[in-house]
Amino acid sequence: MQFQLLVVGKVREKWLQQGINEYSRLLSRYGKVVVVEVPDQPCPKGVVLQKQALQREGTQILARIKPRSYVVALDIKGKSMDSLGLAALFQSLALGGHSAITFSIGGSMGLCQEVLRRAEISLSFSAFTFPHQLMRLILLEQIYRACKINAGETYHK
Repeated sequence: MQFQLLVVGKVREKWLQQGINEYSRLLSRYGKVVVVEVPDQPCPKGVVLQKQALQREGTQILARIKPRSYVVALDIKGKSMDSLGLAALFQSLALGGHSAITFSIGGSMGLCQEVLRRAEISLSFSAFTFPHQLMRLILLEQIYRACKINAGETYHK
């Protein structure tokens, strides 16, 4: 399985980058992990300007989605799922012939409607708001957990 993370912005904190690198390394035995960063747009004042900035981010995300990839958008309004549910989703996709999953994480303004419409599913990890850089680490950990579950391997609860 190939896991692509399409994310807005760069990770600036060293400790976060170390965690992301560690989970990417751990995941390498289950499949390929690719993190693609698109530049974040400044968050301007005014609804119209914010929508335009969000659209620019979305255009960059959409341009990098492979046509046959199953797209998962991380969105606070998305469906809640536990780790077993994510593992089941991965199994179902693999059995259905999907070999690539793209996860999209927006920046501070979220994801534009076009990206949300392109996604086959929108997931919410929590009603809490997380920094988008931290969400990368949380997502990679959950992907790793789901892969361990599907492999029948133990992982701490």
